[in-house]
Order: sequence, then structure tokens, then C-alpha cells
Amino acid sequence: MTTEKNATEKAGNLENLEEFTELTVDVNPELVSICKDSGARTEEAKTIYMKSRTMIQEIIGNKTPEDRFRQRCVIATGDLSVADIMRFMHDPIPAGVDAIKKGAPIFVDINMVKAGITKTGHKSEIICVLDEDPNAEIANRYGITRTSAGFLAARDRLDGSIIAIGNAPSALIMVCKLIEKGVRPALIIGLPVGFVNAAESKEMVRNLSIPVPSISCVGTRGGTPMAVACVNELVAIARESEE
Repeated sequence: MTTEKNATEKAGNLENLEEFTELTVDVNPELVSICKDSGARTEEAKTIYMKSRTMIQEIIGNKTPEDRFRQRCVIATGDLSVADIMRFMHDPIPAGVDAIKKGAPIFVDINMVKAGITKTGHKSEIICVLDEDPNAEIANRYGITRTSAGFLAARDRLDGSIIAIGNAPSALIMVCKLIEKGVRPALIIGLPVGFVNAAESKEMVRNLSIPVPSISCVGTRGGTPMAVACVNELVAIARESEE
């Protein structure tokens, strides 16, 4: 206990912070000047982001708007192969950009997704559906997952929204059920990860009888980093179109 206290006091009393603040890359003014990403706010961060972006552009291409999302998801995961498994249905990028410009709410399945989405460059409220059923009343009543219950609780506010799911296949299945019953989000970013219903739930999105714009991927991969990357790329494109 005493050792932990002494260590904390020593760390809190550091005087020479410069020894910890050496840049990890050489700042490139050209890269800094062309960086439009709202998540990169310092010159070091902008250089790092743009170095990654330009490297990935050369590897997977930079010809279409969809390529931008592939690039960002590759950077977010460190996995070049995710570029090949992404799917874009019913013109999702224009739909998502338009929703961002309108300030449409963004409903997410878990707080990790909410935390990762940039808070600048847009006016959209970011809502974690876990807060829609805070005491798990719906979840417990019907024995369903909390994320499914959250989307069920928020059903009357999903029209025109962006839905971003990076973790819970059950939540994406619930969204598909709600769409079949008349709910109309502007865009679904359906990228849950895992081995139980992840691949199947994303296939459900792509095979909806109602043509709702969606970004998804094939198979068990996906996750919070990819869902966040897609939302943040929408924000970046929306900002660029207004400059």
C-alpha cells in the first residue's frame, strides 16, 4: 500500500515533462496541411494519420468513395484483408453524409462505439442504446440482450437516424426486425464481430426486403474499430463537402 502511494506521489510530481514528449514521427508540414480529419488535432497526430492514409491508399486504391471507407477500416484494424470483405448496399455513403449534414442522431450498440466517434465536425447526438433501457426492464422482461432491448426501446426515434453496431449481432438482428415492421433509418453500419450470429446478422442486413442503405462486411470479423471508422469517415466527407 505504501509502495503504491509513493509511486503515485512520485509520478504526480514529475517536473521535467520534456523527456516524455519527444515526437514519435518527424512532423511533415505538407501532410499536416492536407489533413482534414477532425480526430487528429496536433501536428504529430495529423502527420501520423496522413502517413497511414497515404500508405494504405497506395496498397488498396483511392478511386471511389467506398475506397475511403476501406482505407479507414484497414487503418483501424491493422488488417489489409478487411478491405475485401466490406459491402456497400443501396448507396450508403450519400445517405450517411446527408444524415450527418442534417444532424441526424447516431444510435450505437455499446459505449465503446460512442466513445470512439468524433465529437467535432457535426451536430449529431450520439446515443448508446444501453441508456434507453437503463434498468434492463425490457431485457429482463423478455429475456433478450440489453442491446436488443435498447434498440427496441428507441424504435420510435430510429427513423432517419444512423445506426452503428460494432459489437452485438443480436442488436443488428433486432434492427432488421424493426425495419421489416416499418422503421426506416437513413443508414445502417452493421459490423458486429463474433462467432454467434455475427455473419448471419450482417447477411440479414444485406437481404432486407426493404432497401435500406447499409455498410457491412462478410463473415465473423467486424468490431468497434470498424464501426467507429465508418462513422468518422462519414463526418470527414460531410465536412469536406461544406468547405
